[in-house]
Amino acid sequence: MGPLTFDALLRSLKQGAPDPVYYLHGDEDVLKDEAIRALVERAVDPAARDFNVDQRSAADLDPEAFHTLVNTPPLLAATRAVVIRGLGQLRKTTKVRQELVRYLDSPSPTTLLVLVQGAGEPPDTELASRATAVAVNPLPPARVERWVAHHASRLGLTLAPDAAELLLAAVGNDLAALARELEKLAAVAGSRPATRDEVAALVGVRRGETVQDLVDAALERRGAAAARLVEPVLEQAGMSGVRIVTALATALVGTALARAELDRGAPQVRLASVILSHLRAARPYGLGSWDQTAERWARWAGAWSAAALSRALRLALDADRALKSSTVTDERGILEQLVLLCAVPEREAA
Repeated sequence: MGPLTFDALLRSLKQGAPDPVYYLHGDEDVLKDEAIRALVERAVDPAARDFNVDQRSAADLDPEAFHTLVNTPPLLAATRAVVIRGLGQLRKTTKVRQELVRYLDSPSPTTLLVLVQGAGEPPDTELASRATAVAVNPLPPARVERWVAHHASRLGLTLAPDAAELLLAAVGNDLAALARELEKLAAVAGSRPATRDEVAALVGVRRGETVQDLVDAALERRGAAAARLVEPVLEQAGMSGVRIVTALATALVGTALARAELDRGAPQVRLASVILSHLRAARPYGLGSWDQTAERWARWAGAWSAAALSRALRLALDADRALKSSTVTDERGILEQLVLLCAVPEREAA
């Protein structure tokens, strides 16, 4: 059987007792923390958690410490929980790794062991085969919107609809960054709904000045408007020239896909649904709402030829290389030149 998904794990915890050992891997560390919290809440009596939950780094353990950690009986409870992070630091030849593998063959019935692999690390097939493996991957865009509402409710925060929209437009689908902004909003708003203006003030973005607004202007070939947005977007927290070029290049690739479908005979009225089917099959990360993305790509495709899109992608690649150069000193100039050149009609560019 393959690994559980995050959702399947939560469903399983509603249906019965947790398994003795879980192995969490994948690229969404925020959801791993939520999975750990759900496992601990299901396994360990709330009144006894202070004495029966241990979290350790794999690098800090030796075989004896690991053995003691997982085999210590719970105190005034039926089960204790042990969480071990940083498994990527355990080489297969180390003694503590060998002790861990032996333990997995016969785990303690009174210990819940949760093994956590870091983001960006490949899953450990040996551990995955000996434990209940859970693949914790980034959420699709629609789920990110629901996650924001759920996390806000945990903080006692409500968001005005346009405030949530601006937060997602400004921060994107990065759950860790969204969590930080929600915590700040909760402190500011208290018991009342947080407003769009409060999101703008805390995140450092104003209406009409998000990276999506810049991408919209560039793909609509409004070069002057896109160039005017470069400076305010660059000034936003966590923003960089490379991130802006990545967003532009992604939009160009998606528009090229839509243009190719048009050139193959797809009717314009059905183009967005055709693109949406591609997105659902590929499940790309970081695009925001797939429905809105498909609508944008379909709409933009009519303003571009395949040749113009190919040229714009070459310009974006050149800009990316320039921004990553150790000698770059003018991100703003590189980006302004890119969006202005992309807006030039083909006949003038030639």
